[in-house]
Amino acid sequence: MTRPTATYLIAYDVARPAAEKHALATRIMSLGEAWARPLEQIWYVRAERRAANRIGAELAAMVGEDDGIIVQETSEDAVMANTTLRWFRRRAPSVADVSPNVVVFPVIAAPTAWTQGRAPGEAAVEIANGEGVVRLAEAS
Repeated sequence: MTRPTATYLIAYDVARPAAEKHALATRIMSLGEAWARPLEQIWYVRAERRAANRIGAELAAMVGEDDGIIVQETSEDAVMANTTLRWFRRRAPSVADVSPNVVVFPVIAAPTAWTQGRAPGEAAVEIANGEGVVRLAEAS
C-alpha cells in the first residue's frame, strides 16, 4: 500500500552559505521520494502527506539563529521564468553509503543495434563494477 504524498516547497536563507549549504542540500535530497531544485535556495520535495512539521524540524535543527527556513505544502502548479523543474529520485541508501558521488540510472534494454547477431539473453555490454562484471543483455 502506497502512502499519499504531497509536494513541499522548501526555501532557505543562510547567513554562512559556505558552511551550511552543502549539508542542507544533502539533507533535503534525502527527505522524500523525489526532489527538484529550480533555484539555488528553492527546493520542491515529494514526501508523505502531512510531513511539513517533521521536515521543518529536521532542517531547523541544522541551521543557526540567523538563518531562515520555510517549508510549505503546495501544489505543483507554478509560474517560472528562466528556470525549469527537473525531478530526481532519492538515491538508494546502499548506493549513497558506498559513494556520495554515485548516481544510479535505471537499466534500459539495449538498442537492437547493440545486440544484433546475439542470441536472446546473450551479453551485449559488459561493465566492470569493482566486484565483478555486470552484463547487460537484450530484454526478452
